Amino acid sequence: MALVVFTIYTLIVFGLAGVAYFVGSKKSFAAEYFLGSRGLGMLALALTFGATSASAGSFAGFPALIYSHGWILALWIASYMIFPLCGLGLLGKRINQLSRQTGAITLPELLRARFDSRAIAMLSTGLIAVLLTVYLIPQFKLAALIMEQMLADIPAFQQAASGLLQQMGGVIPGNESPEYFLCLIVFSVLVIVYTSLGGFRAVVWTDVLQGAVMVVGVIVMLFLALYQVGGLSKATSQLAEMTTPNLGEVVFEAGPNRSEGDTRIPADSWFVVSGPDESPRLFRTNQTAIIGAQESRSQRVPVVEITSPGEMDAIRNAVGEMSLPVGVRPVLGEMAAYVYGADKPGVYVSAPGPSATSTDGFLPLGLAVSFFVFWAMSGTGQPGNMVRLMAFDSSKTLKRAIASLSIYFSLIYFPLVIIFCCARILEPGMDQTPDRIMPAMAFLLTENAGIPWMAGLIIAAPFAAAMSTVDSFMLMISSSFVRDIYQREINPEAKEKTIKILSYSCTIGIGLIATIGAAYPPQFLQYVIVFSGGALASAFLGIVALGLYWPRFTRQGAIASMVGGFGMYLALYIAGIIDSGSARPYLLLGFDPLIWGFLVSLGSAYVVSLMGSPPKESLVRQFFYKG
Repeated sequence: MALVVFTIYTLIVFGLAGVAYFVGSKKSFAAEYFLGSRGLGMLALALTFGATSASAGSFAGFPALIYSHGWILALWIASYMIFPLCGLGLLGKRINQLSRQTGAITLPELLRARFDSRAIAMLSTGLIAVLLTVYLIPQFKLAALIMEQMLADIPAFQQAASGLLQQMGGVIPGNESPEYFLCLIVFSVLVIVYTSLGGFRAVVWTDVLQGAVMVVGVIVMLFLALYQVGGLSKATSQLAEMTTPNLGEVVFEAGPNRSEGDTRIPADSWFVVSGPDESPRLFRTNQTAIIGAQESRSQRVPVVEITSPGEMDAIRNAVGEMSLPVGVRPVLGEMAAYVYGADKPGVYVSAPGPSATSTDGFLPLGLAVSFFVFWAMSGTGQPGNMVRLMAFDSSKTLKRAIASLSIYFSLIYFPLVIIFCCARILEPGMDQTPDRIMPAMAFLLTENAGIPWMAGLIIAAPFAAAMSTVDSFMLMISSSFVRDIYQREINPEAKEKTIKILSYSCTIGIGLIATIGAAYPPQFLQYVIVFSGGALASAFLGIVALGLYWPRFTRQGAIASMVGGFGMYLALYIAGIIDSGSARPYLLLGFDPLIWGFLVSLGSAYVVSLMGSPPKESLVRQFFYKG
């Protein structure tokens, strides 16, 4: 039933894309395909802005971090509620005015007009293409994980995945299951066709639907989670008693009395192993393991060991008998404890939160201060959000959208913190693959409530978040290439048919690159979101804000702002990788790289602009004089 509901939702999305294609075919291709003819009203602007912003980071990466680190994530995300005030209030009206005045339909095109600079347009196009493609990778992974969870128990799907493993075993990455790889391919085909078909208008229409689905899905999950855990007070007291798990790998070996054919140990299988002192140790697999018919061992799969005595008793009572397939025994690898929080009750309900990699915990004081401004700055500096600001129809629309979005984000992010703190109690032992926790909780909550069909609607919320971001960003990247490189630099007289073919080709190419990246994803999607979002804001927030409001800002200052901000941000990430050996940034004076990138961006813009000659009087009069 969940699959039926989810399928109906997906068909509605494609139906909207088809209608949008029919409507848009009667209008100018470029303005319609990339900006929807600048006709967004309040509801459309608010929900398309919110749906695009609430990406896989909101419905996979953010829940995964809550599940892994506990209540501290409420402080980590707090400033996102005021992001609409910054993004729409600071930039909205001026971007809309100047884009209409210049006829710009992409951000590089607007920057080209503002600074009369080909170099700025080319540089911004390159940065947008690279960073937004990186940003797409987590969206593709989330969608594939959702489809995998949805289809996991269907025999035909399992057979198709096994067949894919036999035919393409050398292509499928060793750290990913064939089920995930199959779902990734299917989603890639769907989203590429859908985005190519409908363009910006389809993206906006479906964003309105998807934005509503997100809110409804989160609110339903909130009530179900609190009811099933016994209330917020009880959930918090249980979290306070928990200690962090141990993480490692396991290989399964088949004995002589195994069954014929392939032996499958499903993901999330519980099993018990006796410890050195004969005390039971409780484990949960986080990935499907398969022992081939002609093989004696499975591949290595991630496994989680529960360490809290009370938690172990609760799991045994809930799960009941824990047995592996006949003739199969586990061979454990080395298990690692958390670096911060191991054997420390209360770590999930207090700052700085547990961490498997950092001795300072998840959110030390300097980083907490950084993230209070990070999300407001990062969201404001996203080129994808800036393009939305080019398309609304009036100032009244903008004002109403600001108020609506602040409420909208509050209805999503605060409930998510509560839901996935409850998830540690209701769905324990998923710490090696925490990005699966959203779909896993959707199925668990609805099955426990006796309404399994509701899982199809709830799981549509994270799927909607991924798809709404994917289609928006794919469209933006292709528009930058087609409009700002091909039409401006190569063939200014290009016919509409040629532009259309190139737009479709770029969309397909970008989708293929993101698919390849999602085949080798990181453990935590949110880290990719944070990196690429911070990099975009470091490069674009300073140049756009100053370009809109500072007449003395020169093209040389603009280039210095973009290069300096992004360069500083990237340098701190490289320094962090060298220093720690992991994909974590170097926290200069304890602050996130976005803070330093933004400060360098502003400083470079100011110094270089004042050192050079003032901009041409014609540019100043065009953008800063009335009439």
